[in-house]
Amino acid sequence: MTSRVVEDLLRGLAPQVLGTLVRRHGQFDACEDAVQEALLAAATQWPAQGVPEKPHAWLVTVATRRLTDEWRSESARRSREEAVAALETAAPPGEAGPADDDTLRLLFLCCHPQLSGPSQVALTLRAVGGLTTAEIAAAFLVPEATMAQRISRGKQRIRATGARFTMPPPQERAARLAAVMQVLYLVFNEGYTASAGPSLQRTDLTAEAVRLARELRRLTPDEGESAGLLALMLLTDARRAARTDASGALVPLAEQDRSRWDTAMIDEGVALVTEALTWHPPGPYLVQAAIAAVHDEAARAEDTDWRQIVALYGVLARVEPNPMVTLNRAVAVAMADGPQAGLDVLDTLRSDERMTAHHRLHAVRAHLLETAGAHDEARAAYREAARLTTSLPERRYLESRAVRTGRERQ
Repeated sequence: MTSRVVEDLLRGLAPQVLGTLVRRHGQFDACEDAVQEALLAAATQWPAQGVPEKPHAWLVTVATRRLTDEWRSESARRSREEAVAALETAAPPGEAGPADDDTLRLLFLCCHPQLSGPSQVALTLRAVGGLTTAEIAAAFLVPEATMAQRISRGKQRIRATGARFTMPPPQERAARLAAVMQVLYLVFNEGYTASAGPSLQRTDLTAEAVRLARELRRLTPDEGESAGLLALMLLTDARRAARTDASGALVPLAEQDRSRWDTAMIDEGVALVTEALTWHPPGPYLVQAAIAAVHDEAARAEDTDWRQIVALYGVLARVEPNPMVTLNRAVAVAMADGPQAGLDVLDTLRSDERMTAHHRLHAVRAHLLETAGAHDEARAAYREAARLTTSLPERRYLESRAVRTGRERQ
């Protein structure tokens, strides 16, 4: 078996094994370290010796031994005596456990409301995604030491708050599930449009977000929003190959070569949306996925059903009103009713300081002004958007639009 196949297998098993250990013994940080050592042992041995008949049990056994050795070590003996005694009377390490429940519990624990957003993302990618600290640090363009501290603080916070490895009570489950989905969507968005750096996209992050969204969908089959989240990711990521040209420059949606879109991902995403909307009320992810489906089903940009998109944004504004929804709705309104109608919608955001400092507001305004023939104002807005963005591909695109608008004015 190749190292790549083993790596993929271990990535799927990692959260199940960690969940089993934490359920039995508590102490998230110690269990996580033990599981990492077991995964390293498997990655070294399995490609040469073959995958054991029960890989989950093998990993649990090896990790439990590592945990026992650590707790029995001279430096930890006094403080761990009770823990070792409890470990020796626990269920046999090879015993099968509710791996699905454990993985879902682990997701809830990593997205505990007492943790900061960055810590939730880091712990989820580390514990549930199986990424190394170095991989997570590289994905978010921070030093490995910084990411290690972030993960460590998250573990310490979990220990300090006394968070238990249990499913949240029914009255808290919806909020905790929403936090999990938000973290996965943050990971996806950072991969799809990198917030900083030379590249527009980071496919390692989008792939991991989609994988985890699939897992969440499998673990919560009765949740319409988990289906919506997965569908939204698939329908958005389906356009990835057409988002940049050969030089890496950004290509806007209307100008993309749609023959390069991934039809298999689109078909899967549309099927998920259709089924979920049949049985579940429209939540934020489901509505966004429905909007993405309308875009993806249009063979040409001019075939897009903008009236339907405007209506869907109206639903989204009722379900989850926020400035970004208003911003995107302005684009749809402009396409359906003309640029001035879109600019009128944008005007409602002028008093929102969060949006006036965001490059997307200025970029959308510039596009609508250019469409309306107000070239001087459009050029100034493009330049302001380019100044505010931290993404180099987006900055280059916005600067090129400012130059082109200037030429059109002449």
